Amino acid sequence: MKILFVGDIVGRAGRRILAERLDRLIDRHLIDLVVANGENAAAGFGLTVQIARELFACGVDVLTSGNHIWDKREIFDELDRDARLLRPANYPQGLPGRGAGVFATAAGIKVAVINLEGRVFMKNLECPFRVGEALVAEVRQQTPVVLVDFHAEATSEKQALGHFLAGQVSAVIGTHTHVQTADEKILAGGHTGYLTDVGMTGSQDAIIGNEKEPALERFLTQLPVRLEAAKKDPLLCGVLLTIDEETGRCEAIERIQEGP
Repeated sequence: MKILFVGDIVGRAGRRILAERLDRLIDRHLIDLVVANGENAAAGFGLTVQIARELFACGVDVLTSGNHIWDKREIFDELDRDARLLRPANYPQGLPGRGAGVFATAAGIKVAVINLEGRVFMKNLECPFRVGEALVAEVRQQTPVVLVDFHAEATSEKQALGHFLAGQVSAVIGTHTHVQTADEKILAGGHTGYLTDVGMTGSQDAIIGNEKEPALERFLTQLPVRLEAAKKDPLLCGVLLTIDEETGRCEAIERIQEGP
């Protein structure tokens, strides 16, 4: 089976290139399931109910997220209502939503998706390693096909989780830093696909998806300048995973970049 993971969708530019390219990618690669990180889809910060539903209508099957999922309060109730919308599992208990789910493809193949957030240079959350380990054991009772979105800042933490879960999951894919890395590989004797960061789906004429001028002003002045999602030169970044549905082994991993 084939799974497409689409990197962090940023603003209108990201949503536009996704809508233009996703159907063709699905047809070209015979994709069975599409997972996308949508935490920056609403003007670069957060996610609204309308935009989440728009992304599902485009062909996304599961939306993951990260630290910006809490930026729009209207999404809180939707996190409880729609099982296809995930937030990092290692936030404190009692918050809206869930951090993992098991989803079926059109052919009836079950795929588990787990969403975790890193702690290095980020919030002081529950340990993503231990929370992830427990969730993997839980979902593997239903399916051997397990995909992890690790939303983290530090490359070292992402690599560490990849090796920690190697052999137990089909893939560990990093999000959050918005720059696609070139270190795709298969770990643990050919079982677990790994990529430090899948990249960003949004404007490339930008600073990690934001308009350059206010971002530069923030760096130059150290003042809290408001950032805005950029609109020009959109690019879809993703990773294509070929997985054996019987064993959960990742047989191939391929980075994707699609322009207009």
